Amino acid sequence: MRKQLKKWMPDHETIKSYGWLRPFAHLLQHHALWHLHRRSVAGGVAVGLFAGLIPGPLQMLVAALLAIKLRVNLPVALLSTWYTNPFTILPLYVLAYQLGSLVTGSHKSVALVLPDMHWHNWLSELWGWFTALGEPILIGLPLLALLLAGLGYVLVRLAWRVMVILRWRARAKSRTSSTSRF
Repeated sequence: MRKQLKKWMPDHETIKSYGWLRPFAHLLQHHALWHLHRRSVAGGVAVGLFAGLIPGPLQMLVAALLAIKLRVNLPVALLSTWYTNPFTILPLYVLAYQLGSLVTGSHKSVALVLPDMHWHNWLSELWGWFTALGEPILIGLPLLALLLAGLGYVLVRLAWRVMVILRWRARAKSRTSSTSRF
């Protein structure tokens, strides 16, 4: 899988060639932003999972800024934000609301379905719905984002370690079988 990802990922020279990225080229030159090793990939997944719960189109921007600041894999961070989509965002926000209610002890009943929105008032309706959720959602969203980021980081590190151990064992087994033939 690592070899396949490496084929798709751009190198430093390709990044320098993009004219619109030229003002940011100095920020994008750190090798950890593009290198596929376990800390960088696990950090990229964690950053993407954290930024994925940010509402609206800011997810990828925040993921990119955090990846650059924390020096983790940038493409992995950007791709990891895609777990939130029109099908998953409402269940994730319901989970965040329930988590926030559990932490704050607030159990007021609020409609967790999106309001009826039209093209001329969708933003005000959405904002009104979001503010009606109140303190539980404001506490639950960052808490869920931190939990998902931590869980993603640990799972990627663990999966990476298991894959390395399995490859070591396969190599050792092939060595012993090739030496026993002689």
